[in-house]
Amino acid sequence: MSEYKSEVRDGMRIDWDVPIEMDDGVVLRCDVYRPDDDGQYPVIMSYGPYCKWLHLQDGYPHQWSLMVNDYPETVMGTTNKYQNWELVDPEKWVPDGYACVRVDSRGAGRSPGYLEVWSPRETKDFYDCIEWAGVQPWSNGKVGLNGISYYGMNQWQVASLQPPHLAAMCVWEGAADFYRDLAHHGGIACRFSETWYSQAVVPRQHGKGHRGIKSRINGDWISGPANLSEEELASNRSDFGKDILDHPLIDDYWKERMPDYSKINVPLLSAGNWGGVGLHPRGNTEGFVQSATDQKWLEMHGLEHFTEFYTDYGVALQKKFFGHFLKGEDTGWAEQPRVRLLVRHPGEKFVPRAEGEWPIARTQWTKYYLHSGSGAFRAEPQTNERTKTYDALGDGLIYISPPFAEETEITGPVAAKLFVSSDTEDADIFLTLRVFTPDMTEIVYRGANDPHTPVAIGWLRASHRKLDESLTLPYRPYHTHDEIQPLTPGEIYELDVEIWPTSIVIPKEYRLALSVRGRDYVWPGYEPSAPKISGRVYYGVGPFKHDLKEDRPTDLFGGKVTLHTGPAHPSHVLLPVIPPKG
Repeated sequence: MSEYKSEVRDGMRIDWDVPIEMDDGVVLRCDVYRPDDDGQYPVIMSYGPYCKWLHLQDGYPHQWSLMVNDYPETVMGTTNKYQNWELVDPEKWVPDGYACVRVDSRGAGRSPGYLEVWSPRETKDFYDCIEWAGVQPWSNGKVGLNGISYYGMNQWQVASLQPPHLAAMCVWEGAADFYRDLAHHGGIACRFSETWYSQAVVPRQHGKGHRGIKSRINGDWISGPANLSEEELASNRSDFGKDILDHPLIDDYWKERMPDYSKINVPLLSAGNWGGVGLHPRGNTEGFVQSATDQKWLEMHGLEHFTEFYTDYGVALQKKFFGHFLKGEDTGWAEQPRVRLLVRHPGEKFVPRAEGEWPIARTQWTKYYLHSGSGAFRAEPQTNERTKTYDALGDGLIYISPPFAEETEITGPVAAKLFVSSDTEDADIFLTLRVFTPDMTEIVYRGANDPHTPVAIGWLRASHRKLDESLTLPYRPYHTHDEIQPLTPGEIYELDVEIWPTSIVIPKEYRLALSVRGRDYVWPGYEPSAPKISGRVYYGVGPFKHDLKEDRPTDLFGGKVTLHTGPAHPSHVLLPVIPPKG
């Protein structure tokens, strides 16, 4: 293992490219930002593929510009020289007595090896890195994990292995179930996996060398120093997009990537985003509910995917949590409510509120029925049998409520029960919960990944309708995704569809609606000429599109679907209506 460079910069001791040898001999590389003295400090660690030497501004210029311009507090009190995508700024943490450790994961950035995201090998590497950090002379033996998205998702995995030096974990907008949360929504393959891997991971593979990017953080190559040929690089990584399509059901590939919540036994802060439909919030809430630890807290917020992690609010929350569990400080965390919600209102307004549990105990679970004759969405059941048929790849159906007589809050998980028949052997069901003003303008949000995100979305492939009875709850269906159950054309099937957790306070005179269709939601204001965001076309679902022809052949998913409603087929949505606190 080669020597590493250590220097003092901006009031910190920075150790660059420190080697960490894995149990198979592969040497990963990390950077350590710490106080310049002989003290021992708690560790804030991350492990992932986004290159520890790639500055946030260079890797994600659109997000950087948005953050700097719209939320200037995020870049105040720091030189911003060491900003890295989805990770803490060491200049805000080292002065508070933390050592920040960033590890380039196997095969990415400065770390050699075979690149395979979220693999068991990666998880074992992460475990070994935690244990390495826990015994370094500058460490107090307590390692905390912190980071957004990838840097949160793999925390669920590694915490399941119970590394002895892991003392606390903060999963900020982090999916947990890589099949249900990421790759196959309701059994329908999502294009995001392939797009993300090819655009955000492969270009940062170790071995790009001088063909990569020169870091503004320290002036060296982010994926060097090795210069491998394109053929060598291709042979040294998995094809994640192909893996997704090769594993359409939950098999051993997915099972070995699933966290074991029953073994997560360290203090946990799970911070989710209402507007993150398509990737993270389901993992944040499921991980919070199912993790075995009795020291766990849930926080739910809004705005873009990365914003609140860097705001004063987000940094203060993280430090309050880690100061308590890693440093033993009286930060006030002992009085922290188990659940803190930034309840969402129209107009990008978020109102903080403390709760004691999730879902909220005082929830009034309320059924809203679909009325196919009138197209209404009402609390009263339909009294006669009706049907409506739609082209699966067309605009589908929409059911709209009467104007609300009073302000009404909906916060929590949502479930739909639909009775459908298809003229083919399968059907993809896309549900969107929507809110409209009195003049029928739709309320959308600056969501985590799309500036026009609807209130809530759910999906189900009809042939994946089989439920896991041991995990299914009235408000959260849980599908096994372990076998295909084809439809008999024309026969009616009962489908339970999970709609991801949401929060919306619906003002008086506004309306609630449900869209039922066979393709992704499109925001009504979208125009094909709309400008791209980060090189991608967004029309309401961000990058989480379900248009892979290999997964959705037209002869199977492009037919006609009939929705059945009425006393014998009470198609409805179960809504979490929250009364005011008494």
